[in-house]
Amino acid sequence: MLEYRAAVVTFTIVTVMLIVPFYVFSMKELAPREDQGVLFGIVQGPPQATLEQMQLSTTQVYKAYASVPEYRGAFQLTHPGFGFSGIVLKPWEERKRTVAQIEPEVWGKVGGIPGVRVIVTSPPPLPGGSDFPVEFVISSTAEPKEVVGYAQQLVGAAFQSGKFMFADTDLKFDLPQSEVIVDRDKANAMGMSLADVGEDLSTFVGGNYVNRFSILGRSYKVIPQIKRADRLTPDQLLSLHVRGPNNKLVPLATIASIADSVQPRQLNRFQQLNSAKIQGAIVPGVSINEGLQVLEKKAKEILPSNYIVDYAGESRQLRKETSSMTSTLVLALIVIFLVLAAQFESFVDPFIILAGSVPLALAGALLFVFLGTTSLNIYSQVGLVTLVGLVAKNGILIVEFANKLQEEGIEKLEAVIQASQTRLRPILMTSVATVVGHFPLVIATGAGAGSRNSIGITLVTGMVVGTVFTLFVVPVLYSLISRRKVSEPAGNVEDIESYRSSREPAQGGVH
Repeated sequence: MLEYRAAVVTFTIVTVMLIVPFYVFSMKELAPREDQGVLFGIVQGPPQATLEQMQLSTTQVYKAYASVPEYRGAFQLTHPGFGFSGIVLKPWEERKRTVAQIEPEVWGKVGGIPGVRVIVTSPPPLPGGSDFPVEFVISSTAEPKEVVGYAQQLVGAAFQSGKFMFADTDLKFDLPQSEVIVDRDKANAMGMSLADVGEDLSTFVGGNYVNRFSILGRSYKVIPQIKRADRLTPDQLLSLHVRGPNNKLVPLATIASIADSVQPRQLNRFQQLNSAKIQGAIVPGVSINEGLQVLEKKAKEILPSNYIVDYAGESRQLRKETSSMTSTLVLALIVIFLVLAAQFESFVDPFIILAGSVPLALAGALLFVFLGTTSLNIYSQVGLVTLVGLVAKNGILIVEFANKLQEEGIEKLEAVIQASQTRLRPILMTSVATVVGHFPLVIATGAGAGSRNSIGITLVTGMVVGTVFTLFVVPVLYSLISRRKVSEPAGNVEDIESYRSSREPAQGGVH
């Protein structure tokens, strides 16, 4: 390779430049999805659904869970209009399919249950995560009715992309609301008090207790309220009678009417602004980053300038970790460079060591990430930072020994050849030990295998590629830019003694 140094340098530059596309187009996520042996099912019903209605639907959800071959158990928490459920799978050794393989089947079984929508998702891989991997937030000072329009467009774009199994927004104007409007003129003309009318309606439908009574040592609440059959619909309220003049009963329809409207289920704020959160579950094999990119692209097209885009949950952590990865890697390189500069008392030698090993090792590791063997997550990022220190020691062995040979008077080219030959065995021994030691992480299976595979693949592939390149690239760079090391000849003992005797004062003399 020393006879084709121009080709080696060109190959090195091209390989280093490939780091950018490898990094940009690699699948990114906060952490790989782990097989935790459980799947969650978020049950969404109509906003006005009662507990009895939800129980009818959640019973079918339970039957769908029980029909899965790997079923071991299930749990459900049911609330009017909402529910949370889950299917517990058999242990790893008793099933052949992973959670990722079972999830599409569960989607198909619960997708046809009438009356509710069941969103199947796996638990977050890290503590503190949310139920939905994608959480995209838009916020503005605009009114919620305007914000919900843009949120619905983003939900539509998510479904059209084909990368989402589910997408929805937490800002919805679908909650029916009925308002009792009292004709004040009629009420005053009949001598009725609005306060009395409101108090009677509150008693009829409010459900507040007035006192307690005791039976056999137990305390019970007294709750005045009309029968449920008489208050199932808002129109039934008009048939109720309220107190009139002289305690006479007056039909409520005489002085009041019902006005129906639709209101939001809840109004959310993010950073003290009106906001809407787009929540989504992505298709297996699609990363959170790809899902966010779909929403970011659409938001850039449709959102006015007074809207702010932000993230929540796992998506927020992903964006923060991605932005800090580059700075962490650069900081690691700077620290290693300064330590080597202090060791070699030179800025050229550390540059040869790092330039001839680290970028090539990073390119090799990112190549396999780019090919889809793993994703770019916090575990693989830890592997990349660790790789910087591991692969740099190969260049240190060659450069340090070549410097010593030059100090002994050997020419630079011959020195680097001898150093490469002499240091070949320790380089291969330490590199093989590192690769073999981390290889079990690559082939790990079962619970927690995702994180182990990520850090193992980056370390093993980067170490193999970095070691091979180091053996050829470092000597070429050393022969091109290294400065000649010349040591000052050290005097022998006789020379030192004669020097000292020449400086000693003569006896009786004054110095």
